Amino acid sequence: MKLGVIGCGKMGTALVEGAIRAGVVRAEEVTGCDPVAAAREVFLQATGGTVVADAAGVAAVSEVILLCTKPQDVAAALGEMGRAVGAEERLVISIAAGVTLASLEAAAPGHFRVVRAMPNTPALVGKGAAGFCLGSRAGSADGEIARGLLGAVGLAVEVPEKLMDAVTGLSGSGPAYGYLMIEALADGGVRMGLPRAEALKLAAQTMLGAAAMVLETGMHPAALKDMVTSPGGTTIAGLAEMERLGVRAALIEAVSAATRRAQELGGK
Repeated sequence: MKLGVIGCGKMGTALVEGAIRAGVVRAEEVTGCDPVAAAREVFLQATGGTVVADAAGVAAVSEVILLCTKPQDVAAALGEMGRAVGAEERLVISIAAGVTLASLEAAAPGHFRVVRAMPNTPALVGKGAAGFCLGSRAGSADGEIARGLLGAVGLAVEVPEKLMDAVTGLSGSGPAYGYLMIEALADGGVRMGLPRAEALKLAAQTMLGAAAMVLETGMHPAALKDMVTSPGGTTIAGLAEMERLGVRAALIEAVSAATRRAQELGGK
């Protein structure tokens, strides 16, 4: 597969690095472009791919194109690619926040197939969570290509486009909720006498381990929680305090608020 990347920033570079590590694509099959020289250099060093001058150059040599530009630059990039390849087909996977399939298909030539995706920042360390949806001209094979590229840096889930704002509110914004929880747990450890550095490491590793237990065992979080919660023990005391302070409700409302804001930004 010949893979193009338009916008060689951190996310675009991370997606390509993951795809190369996973064997989805070879370094010599990757071509990118970016207006920022420093981003091009980092991309070259990280991936071993090739860089060209512009989106037209990427489209000319690529079968699948990761569109990793700013939302306001999407239409121009799609138009430039269309003029460069004429009647040739291309699969374009856009990670531009808030840009709908309708907008992508309106800006793209009629023979381009498009996929809209929302990865999150843990993709930078190979632990991402992404949602994606297929445009009207994209087929199941295109979905598998998108799943392979996004899944190379974590988890990729196909959803209807109407749920993409919920993906944004949950996994797109969710790392920030996790960081807040880790910071708060570490603060609790420090309050109880642990050194700051050790408290932070323990908090982060604990959250990492809990997440791995959910994903690797397939058990419901409530069942895993019950495994830790002994009658009259320390854990139930802590959980009772979290319920009293509304931690569960706060997290639910955070996802809801972020989803509503994503809808507002998308003009819904």
